Amino acid sequence: MKSPQLPWFSPGTKYKTRGKHPRICTVKDVHTTYNLEGVIVSISYLSTHEFLGQTVMDRNVCESTIAMGLIEAVSP
Repeated sequence: MKSPQLPWFSPGTKYKTRGKHPRICTVKDVHTTYNLEGVIVSISYLSTHEFLGQTVMDRNVCESTIAMGLIEAVSP
């Protein structure tokens, strides 16, 4: 099994979600999971968006979601 590469997106990246009511989200943190051998097993992102004046956090956003709706990329 091939391990995932390093994270593609860094905090500050903006993307638009898909669906009937799209939102503008911002990546806030990168969560990287390692196994006992030190190999990267998975990479997920923590992102936020505004809803009725409050900040809502999405904790398990995958790279493909961000890549499909990429608006503004911030270099790592």
